[in-house]
Amino acid sequence: MNEQSKNYGFVYKVVQYAAWPVLLTFSISLTALGFVYDHPMIAFNLSYVILAISLLLLERAMPFEPKWQQKDGQLLADIGHTLVSKGTVQAILVFGGVIGLSEIVKPAVDTQGGFWPADWIMPLQVLLGLIIAEFGLYWAHRMAHEWKPLWPYHSIHHSVTRLWVVNTGRFHFIDSLISIVLGSGLLLIAGSPLEVIQWVSAVTAFIGILTHCNVDMKFGPLSYLFNTPELHRWHHSKDLREGDKNYCENIMIWDHVFRSYYNADYRPPSDIGIKEYMPERFREQLVLPFRWKKVQAGYNSKKL
Repeated sequence: MNEQSKNYGFVYKVVQYAAWPVLLTFSISLTALGFVYDHPMIAFNLSYVILAISLLLLERAMPFEPKWQQKDGQLLADIGHTLVSKGTVQAILVFGGVIGLSEIVKPAVDTQGGFWPADWIMPLQVLLGLIIAEFGLYWAHRMAHEWKPLWPYHSIHHSVTRLWVVNTGRFHFIDSLISIVLGSGLLLIAGSPLEVIQWVSAVTAFIGILTHCNVDMKFGPLSYLFNTPELHRWHHSKDLREGDKNYCENIMIWDHVFRSYYNADYRPPSDIGIKEYMPERFREQLVLPFRWKKVQAGYNSKKL
């Protein structure tokens, strides 16, 4: 129990346990309202902004790791990667291309192929969509860690030295493209209807920003089912026995199946990041993966 928890007592504990499920439920509910009134894009954006502001306020009021409140000089780089990666690749290809153009592509999508159970109620279809998409997201993420050609792109995300809301979208655009292709691609192959793809995209965005926040929350059994900040902090550990774990983005099903789930009973490390060299400037980070071996070799020679 940290000092803040001792000072505020019961109310603090209630917020610790309630924050994650309440914020996620609110975001999903507001987005659902947007679907009802045929404005899913507006509702999603409004939900996401409210969620981000709420988490930023909670990070100030009840941080999990006070050390992560210190500036790391990466604000512009974090925003730059978010705009290039999430803001363009994900928003345009997933939300712009799927939600924004829904009326245009509906006739083509409504003629479903694959095995999709279109007669199921929508919540069950979304759950199935999450399970299928998670399989692609899981392997995209795991390959980014365990297959050397992909690590330079994913290292951009893991080079952060603190976890907080703003660096949630700090991904190289190639890294994001691979995840989108494998995740959404499986849904298209399965014959998933448009609305399910929209929902999977929205839930992934909500859980993603929740996962990265520096808020002192408690999760109990939720961490066995969902990807929570508790699990993601282990994933950012420099110790690969802890870090090469918890690859799922939303629900932890495939981490359990492939035995990469990890949640120890001691506090995760606050000293996070990567062992390789990462330049400070956004532009240099953007081109780094294409010059990885040369840059790392030069950096290592200077250390000798």
